[in-house]
Amino acid sequence: MEPVFVLIVLPVFIGIVSELIFRDTRHASLAAAIGSVLAVWLCVRGRDPEAMWDWLAALLVSPLPIGFALAAVLVCYGRQEARHRRHRNGA
Repeated sequence: MEPVFVLIVLPVFIGIVSELIFRDTRHASLAAAIGSVLAVWLCVRGRDPEAMWDWLAALLVSPLPIGFALAAVLVCYGRQEARHRRHRNGA
């Protein structure tokens, strides 16, 4: 259950929070990508603090959390844009 939380749930949460904080896709995506990699590294480091290869383990699994974090940012951004669109009749 812990790997599911670290690799899926935590990056999605980071993506949602970064979109709510920045309200801009570019900055939120950058913050979500960096935040998810740091969160995975901290979780791997916390499981085995004396391991010398924790940075490599975090690097190898980081594309999955980055993908989930960026997907969360884009889904949140798309929902906000859908609410703010106005239909122009005849323009």
